[in-house]
Amino acid sequence: MRHRLLRRAMPIPPPPQSPRTPGVAGGRLFASLPLPPPLQSRREVHVWYLLPDELNDASLLKMYTELLSPSERKTALSMNGEKLQKGAVLSRALVRTTLSRYCKVDPRSFEFKKNKFGKPEILWQSDDSRMEWPLHFNISHTSSLIACGITMDAPIGIDVEDKKRKTAKNILSLARRYFTPSEIDYLAKIPDPDGQQKEFIKLWTLKEAYVKALGRGFSGAPFNKFSIILAANNRIKISVAPKAFNDSDSSCDCLSENWQFAVAELNSSHYMAICTEDDSTSSDSGNGRLPLGLKVWKTIPFVEDILVSGTEAVKLVS
Repeated sequence: MRHRLLRRAMPIPPPPQSPRTPGVAGGRLFASLPLPPPLQSRREVHVWYLLPDELNDASLLKMYTELLSPSERKTALSMNGEKLQKGAVLSRALVRTTLSRYCKVDPRSFEFKKNKFGKPEILWQSDDSRMEWPLHFNISHTSSLIACGITMDAPIGIDVEDKKRKTAKNILSLARRYFTPSEIDYLAKIPDPDGQQKEFIKLWTLKEAYVKALGRGFSGAPFNKFSIILAANNRIKISVAPKAFNDSDSSCDCLSENWQFAVAELNSSHYMAICTEDDSTSSDSGNGRLPLGLKVWKTIPFVEDILVSGTEAVKLVS
């Protein structure tokens, strides 16, 4: 069932001159962001995505730009070309408005830090009561779709890739540069070139989600140090070779197999992969783990939110 909530876009008040105070400045603004159902456990993942090509209203884009911090705004507007600038603004605005829904905080009030590999995290104050149930988020974007994943008290990595993404004509040659032997063998057994390319993109998306969940990124956790296994029962597993655990390369120190995955076709045009830390305290009688609880919304912040889980817009692959 499609749940639709329409709201007329509100003009954003001028950015506050005094230090931002959560829940005070711009109260009317963040009150217009409907609250989603709460995240009940570490196994739940909420995803909010938007389509940049649908957002062309100048006043709405101005509103989103004014949500950003001065440094975010400067970085976005320094991008080369209007399309890249727009994508950067929408990415940061999506993060801020999505977090605001769960914290009841003015989206302009969030502050962020980056770990040494560049992954952004919320900068919570030491006396902030929300530290008891910290939110984790991750953002991924292509030129045609931007998605933000949210979890409670669990690291998350998300990656989206266009299903028609241009790749090298020789998929196996490209795979040999980045993938492990078992992944290359998996792709080599697919006779259809189109099917081979789709599986390559799925593997790439899963590997991106994993290294982002680790907080490392490609440079901190090279793709050829671990394997993604797409099992026949649609279960996704990660395998780290024993030699990687003992590798003197410090990039292997972070690798572990205690992670859970999901892959979906999003908006009929993209693959979306999600990786979260596995909660070993939850299990079922079948295979020792419960599936992720995934809810997905398509959004135009302050204007329209549509719960698309269970519709043609979100097809769970595994």
